[in-house]
Amino acid sequence: MRTARSRGRAIAEGPLVLRYLPNLSDPACNRYGVVAGRKSGGSVQRNRLKRVTREALRALHPTVRPGYDLVVIIRGTVEELPGAGEARHLLARMLRRAGLLNPAATGEGEQP
Repeated sequence: MRTARSRGRAIAEGPLVLRYLPNLSDPACNRYGVVAGRKSGGSVQRNRLKRVTREALRALHPTVRPGYDLVVIIRGTVEELPGAGEARHLLARMLRRAGLLNPAATGEGEQP
């Protein structure tokens, strides 16, 4: 994860930063890491933000292309990222911009 964080490509969206790097795992699988800095608040707030972000990643995992190390850096506060729904929306937008998300699989790209 340290390599993905230092050398990976970065995409920022609101209070989240996504860094991603292809890995050489066989069979291809994704590895995730979630980091919250001290500017995000005390330990209770940081752990809440990490739980919310991990839950959003868990929901998006089936739609992410395999073979990448992904690190999500949380730079916002609980007020900016109050729940898993907001985190999932932001992560889906970042993954789509990175070309790592299948838009047909999420159903978010469909027009009513």
